[in-house]
Amino acid sequence: MSKQANTTYKSGFVSIIGRPNVGKSTFINHVIGQKIAIMSDKPQTTRNKVQGVLTANDSQIVFIDTPGIHKPKHKLGDFMMKVASNALQEVDVILFMVNAEEGFGRGEEFIIEKLGSYKTPVFLVINKIDQIHPDELFSIIDTYKEKYDFAEIVPISALEGNNIETLLNQIKAYLPEGPQYYPADQITDHPERFIISEMIREKALHLTREEVPHSIAVVIDKIERKGKAETVHIMATIIVERDSQKGIIIGKRGVMLKEIGQRARADIENLLGSKVFLELWVKVQKDWRNKASHLRDIGFREDEY
Repeated sequence: MSKQANTTYKSGFVSIIGRPNVGKSTFINHVIGQKIAIMSDKPQTTRNKVQGVLTANDSQIVFIDTPGIHKPKHKLGDFMMKVASNALQEVDVILFMVNAEEGFGRGEEFIIEKLGSYKTPVFLVINKIDQIHPDELFSIIDTYKEKYDFAEIVPISALEGNNIETLLNQIKAYLPEGPQYYPADQITDHPERFIISEMIREKALHLTREEVPHSIAVVIDKIERKGKAETVHIMATIIVERDSQKGIIIGKRGVMLKEIGQRARADIENLLGSKVFLELWVKVQKDWRNKASHLRDIGFREDEY
């Protein structure tokens, strides 16, 4: 009998839940080894669940990133919370990620109350341990142990990569025997257009900081591959809610929009492995986050979750 026949193959789905800005997307990107989830220091950056697929010789782990748990302020917020709740259904392991720099508060209490209704094993993942003194870790662990009976508690630094391998091995131990759900070279189930739009949105969020908050969306209008060298031509529209925000995104003499495009193009070229020509436009759709028709047009479809 061959060696492969004796090998037990394990596979399963792992949800990552936590408050905004605890480092879920940074973790996904580190584990997968490529940017598939956008990263920002603004909370609630992730709007759709992002599946990152990690395939090894003996296992396949499908990670589901979720929007940070928060109190919704508009229809988009309601959608994000529905996505987060649905991502806890029918998975094999739940990672409850917390920020080591922040204390236990009402947000964490709220999440723990939600977790109480699931029988799925829950790991406490304490992220950003590189930002605290090692001695502080013990009190953090003790605080959370009093609140919930976690299957495992794993301190990590998603940014530095500390203890990530340990966490992955512990996840594998909880996964059932199963098939390889995705091809070995596939790292996400999101279409190319979605990843590209998120890369553009990330740069706009990063460069405008507090001036233009979560009223940004990006729609990919066209992707064309041209010529023998296959240059990829991409046309995209950045959607904002107010005329003043449009002015900020474009910037004086178009400088801001040009900078957004240059930075996004570098990430997209790395993703596609091709030269990219990126053309960006800016459009105002007033109060789009509260209008179901606008949310559907932009790609937020509740029936998919």
